[in-house]
Amino acid sequence: MTTKLDYRWHLREVMATRGMFSTTDLRPLLAERGIDLSASQIYRLVVERPERLSLTTLMALLDILQCRMEDLIEPVAARASGRKTAAAGGDGAAAGVGEHRPKRARITPAGE
Repeated sequence: MTTKLDYRWHLREVMATRGMFSTTDLRPLLAERGIDLSASQIYRLVVERPERLSLTTLMALLDILQCRMEDLIEPVAARASGRKTAAAGGDGAAAGVGEHRPKRARITPAGE
């Protein structure tokens, strides 16, 4: 069985270790290297995990932060899907729940 891979994005943490605490610090440094991104694109790059990233931008980030690719991108095993279908194995009941099922709450007026 092949393990599916995922990744963690550590740009914000690496920036903080270099004393860069604002996304706006990155814009002029990227521009010096020919990378023209809008403020919102840089914000998303820093605070979210990018799904697509050009190698030119990645190389500029590595140069700016004086770090290695492993510092920014950490490979991890992908999490298994939390849902199982009846076809995937099971008797149609909620898989993995066992005896722990939520109980419906009853809200009654105070004093009853």
